[in-house]
Amino acid sequence: MITDTPRLPFERPNVLEIAPLFDVLRRQGPVVPVTTPAGDPAWLVTGFDEVRAVFTDPRFGRSHPAPEEASTLSDAAVLSRPQGDHETEHLEHARMRKMLVPAFSANRIRRLAGHVQELADGCYAEMEHARRAGEPVDLHELLSFPLPVLVICELLGVPYEDRDTFRVLSERMGRMDIGSGADAALDEFAAYMGRLAAAKRRAPGQDVVSDLVRAQADDPAFTDDDLARLAAGLLFAGHETTSNRIDLGVLYLLTDLARRDALVADPEGRTHGVVEEILRLSAPGGLGILRYAHDDVELGGVSVARGDAVVLSLAAANRDSAVFPHAGEFDPDRKPNSHLSFAFGGWFCIGASLARTELRVVFGSLFRRFPGLRLAVGVDELEVRTNRVTGGVDRVPVLW
Repeated sequence: MITDTPRLPFERPNVLEIAPLFDVLRRQGPVVPVTTPAGDPAWLVTGFDEVRAVFTDPRFGRSHPAPEEASTLSDAAVLSRPQGDHETEHLEHARMRKMLVPAFSANRIRRLAGHVQELADGCYAEMEHARRAGEPVDLHELLSFPLPVLVICELLGVPYEDRDTFRVLSERMGRMDIGSGADAALDEFAAYMGRLAAAKRRAPGQDVVSDLVRAQADDPAFTDDDLARLAAGLLFAGHETTSNRIDLGVLYLLTDLARRDALVADPEGRTHGVVEEILRLSAPGGLGILRYAHDDVELGGVSVARGDAVVLSLAAANRDSAVFPHAGEFDPDRKPNSHLSFAFGGWFCIGASLARTELRVVFGSLFRRFPGLRLAVGVDELEVRTNRVTGGVDRVPVLW
């Protein structure tokens, strides 16, 4: 038994493995007390069934009945503290989802898919251009970062030439070690998106920010500040998470070249399974999804009091051996693969189809273009970004 309350994030061997302490804690119980990086008490949920239950239970939410008293996860400006009004959160969440459904419709994503391949091919050309004899190429800088940025810029209607601006702001928003600097970056990001929305009012296009501007005409309660912060959140989530998944997916395939070679031999038949297993196993960050109890709740054999913070470890839930046989193994033939990487129920990620489209394009074509792709360094030489709420790595040096 663990007597001291462990503090997140736990030490992990490398970016492809989660901390061994997660398994130790899950054996103790699916819901256990921990301390957040900010030093506050919280419940850590590691069991698959319990994580899924929180997503579907209206007694949990992102808001807090007394926000000034709430435990926080970190100093980052995103994913770290209460959000929304306690009395109206669930109604507001449903309203925002309804507003965004057309923006991420299956038809729009389907139309975008062919262009994602063109954008990926452009990134591959940049990789070939950067290649010099004997010198590695940074796949993160030339593919994993720019491709999701190109895609989300096009979808939202954000000028790609502004990418350096929001790259810096995104990084600062997600930093856990710069104090109030993270909140200042979020304010700057929202101001940037507000200026973009004003431009779309003058000259609307076929993009998500224009859709949101048009939605304001039908919903006066959807303020300019609401629009700017929602758009900033979409831009942040739309490139940070997919970028990390591309990095980690490549690392999974290149740390065992039999996996790479199997995909090279049958990209049509294996890409779907490879992508879903990358989604299940990849855990770029070492924290989790923050929720608060709106009432006293029994969860996983413990009593969670109203106002308590709950940290949902999707990484641990996706490795719950009660649901996934041989849960720690990378198995593209795994069926079913009902992972929680996009959350669940009413909280299911509205951008999931976009992320899957990008990942299927990358892993369906990267190794066709570079069948001999290999890592230029050991995975244990890659530093995990522990100061960022989204985690990940800064570089993926490759050769071919």
